[in-house]
Amino acid sequence: MPRQILTQTKTAAATQAAQHQDAIEILMDDHRAVEKLFDAFEKAGDDDLDAKTTLVRRACEELTVHAMIEEELLYPAAQKALDADDRPDVEEAYVEHFLVKVLIDKFTTLRAGEAGFDATFKVMSEMVRHHIEEEESELFPKLRKSGADLNELGTRMMRRKEELESKIPKDAGDNTMRLH
Repeated sequence: MPRQILTQTKTAAATQAAQHQDAIEILMDDHRAVEKLFDAFEKAGDDDLDAKTTLVRRACEELTVHAMIEEELLYPAAQKALDADDRPDVEEAYVEHFLVKVLIDKFTTLRAGEAGFDATFKVMSEMVRHHIEEEESELFPKLRKSGADLNELGTRMMRRKEELESKIPKDAGDNTMRLH
């Protein structure tokens, strides 16, 4: 089977499987994916600037799409579904997203090998890991108990996620254009 057809088949199967996930399962899959990128960055050699550049770019893309679907769909649904006592969890999540977006923005000018590149990514990964821990241990369980329709929310989130991901340039991690 040609590689393109195999990739298309895998992508279609993954999309179909993901469409049957509830909102929390989708977000937890995103969490695991970005944690793998953080771990790979930590293992990258100090002089492996191409790998670090690719890992940071990919993490920033993943985090941007993830933050957008949470802010556009999950958090408003959580604010409606949760009791007033639990809404501060959502407010805190918005603030944490803002801070991570500030760090993501730094990578538009900061390059691998420059002073502050590794430190900025390390701080960002620590903030995101903390955010993941809070969502998974506090917000998600409360949302599960709330009776919100997480399957319907998951369907809407996957639709929006696919729309956002289709806008990401397909050359992610490809540095060949710089060589010409």
